[in-house]
Amino acid sequence: MLMAHPVVLHRLIGQYETLRMLHAEQGGSEVRQRMDDLAYTLCVSTGTRDVDAALIAARHQLPGARVEDDSTVVAT
Repeated sequence: MLMAHPVVLHRLIGQYETLRMLHAEQGGSEVRQRMDDLAYTLCVSTGTRDVDAALIAARHQLPGARVEDDSTVVAT
């Protein structure tokens, strides 16, 4: 499986989480489309089918990630 560059993953995670924190999914169609595009790209980049799984997988691929790293805990 191809692996995305860590810098790319870091940017994708940051963009997706920023939009999610701003509740962009409730925004206009362009913003919702951007979230969908980011989710899709994260899934393709990590070989997953769910954005939450993609975020966890992406974090594990970043430099310095550890098995017990709490950055993989998804806050709801």
